[in-house]
Amino acid sequence: MLALQPERAALLLIDMQRDFCAPGGYAEQAGLDIQRLRAPIAAQQALLAAARASGMLVVHTREGHRPDLSDLPAWKRIRSERSGAPIGSAGPLGRLLVRGEYGHDLIDELQPHAGEPVIDKPGYCAFAATDLELILRTRGIDSLIITGVTTEVCVSSTLRSAIDRGFNCLTVRDACGSAHAELHAAALAMIEVEGGIFGECCDSQALLMRLREAA
Repeated sequence: MLALQPERAALLLIDMQRDFCAPGGYAEQAGLDIQRLRAPIAAQQALLAAARASGMLVVHTREGHRPDLSDLPAWKRIRSERSGAPIGSAGPLGRLLVRGEYGHDLIDELQPHAGEPVIDKPGYCAFAATDLELILRTRGIDSLIITGVTTEVCVSSTLRSAIDRGFNCLTVRDACGSAHAELHAAALAMIEVEGGIFGECCDSQALLMRLREAA
């Protein structure tokens, strides 16, 4: 496991939003199993508490679009329509995947503390069209602990981009979630091929021990 120096690491919680993890949100409207997407919450809560206690930077991300949908590519709009959950359409939690709506915000169990950056991203990768890299570089961060949903989409997209930018990455298996068990497993399996081409994987309990030691 990578050598943890809390002052040079950040815990990244990717897209733990009501739209993905709460009844009535985008994911449920699209027919996805939100219980699978909620599965990593307990592990994330434990990691979040340990990271905060160690003084580590915590960063939250949210996927969503401007209310006028001016940052929504046509292909993404069409895909969401095919899924049965058109982005921007009305839902029980507000307009789906639209910034400022109730469903766009983070779930109650993982609300940010004051001073923890919240990155609003229009795409799957947390680095694309955001200031995430600037925030990390300004604080001297060179290692990322990656958690969130979905393992095969936003988690993987962010991880691969982070590796290409030179960050050392640790993906926490049970702190990531997907509606599709086989895609979750495949996405994790791809990380450690060729000696760890996309970094390392670990389970939350092993990481918690390291974080407690660091604290």
